[in-house]
Amino acid sequence: MKAIYIWLVRFVSILHYFSSSKTKRVIYLMSFGNNLHFIAKLADELPDRERLLVLYRPSAEVEATELAALGIQVMPFQDNLHFVLEGIPKLMQAKLIFCDNYYAFLGGMVHPRHAKIVQLWHANGAIKRFGWGDPKTVQRSKTDQRRFQRVYNQFDDYVVASQAMGKVFEESYRVPASRMQLLGYPRSDRFFSENWRQTAVRRVQRVAPDLLQHRVILYAPTYRENMHFELSKDLKEALMADPDAIVVVKLHPVLRKYEQQFSQASHHQIRFYPNLSTTDILAVSETLITDYSSIAFDFSLLHSAHSLLFYMSDLESYAKNPGIQPHFLKWLPAQPLKTPTELRQAIIADQATDYSAFNRHWNTYNDGQATQRVVKYYCGYLGK
Repeated sequence: MKAIYIWLVRFVSILHYFSSSKTKRVIYLMSFGNNLHFIAKLADELPDRERLLVLYRPSAEVEATELAALGIQVMPFQDNLHFVLEGIPKLMQAKLIFCDNYYAFLGGMVHPRHAKIVQLWHANGAIKRFGWGDPKTVQRSKTDQRRFQRVYNQFDDYVVASQAMGKVFEESYRVPASRMQLLGYPRSDRFFSENWRQTAVRRVQRVAPDLLQHRVILYAPTYRENMHFELSKDLKEALMADPDAIVVVKLHPVLRKYEQQFSQASHHQIRFYPNLSTTDILAVSETLITDYSSIAFDFSLLHSAHSLLFYMSDLESYAKNPGIQPHFLKWLPAQPLKTPTELRQAIIADQATDYSAFNRHWNTYNDGQATQRVVKYYCGYLGK
């Protein structure tokens, strides 16, 4: 079925290869709702808002509704026949296409004649390997590997915040360095905004006002395949090492069902707030505990980020599958903690983390002005 779908995408894109639009249409493919400010600014800079169309996955419906309230045209899409017949022709008429994720259908679509396809990734940095760096990729069939590479090759530009992340994409996707645009990630601008912080604090105050009276420790482990979330007795005791702190657990969206389940039995010190976003909790957190999640690259930009702890109890096995980026111990701002005892001691010690070298390495161009730079750069391209 996958092969047939990709064939249909290719067939329809060929049929519309020579079609053209009188307007220089811009399309944003949205899986994650963390770039709304950029989308709104882009719409403001276009001569006509109708030029911009946001195609969104059902998981981003709430954010799409917010964009629609701003007068931005939105349309849901899934990988089905309706999208092939309605969505692909629109993409073939576009002048500029932004993608915030890996979209498999791109592997079948003929690259539009006059369009530039731009990847705006949904994370600031990477600890985990992906693409060709993932050991599972070389185990896939040659047909699958060719399909993956066709998707990677479709991107004319990769917007990145550092040479380090550019290098990751070069090696993971086997694409040339010339495609990397060192502009910064628009989604990172909010972490420099006092208005964003105050808005997030107000949301937290409405839902969990007592968080503002305590040290907040955010525990945000990354997603693992076939993972069922649980807190072992030793880990739970370690997380509660500071009796004056409240630990908020936020899980990967794939595991979000567990938050709802565990929220019914929250401990007075360990809480689950499924109705607060991870970024809301980030705004009030003094300490972040994570493992291989890209949330570390966001947290390090916040003025309130006192300490960052990496609890990597499975480091040896994780380094083999799915793998971690080369030399990661050299740029990690804190040494990995491998046992609950080490984690407990680090929480009690509460030493401030020095993020300077880490941010120079990964957040070089994340300075609060990335949205302005990206909008200016690509609106300039539209003017050509």
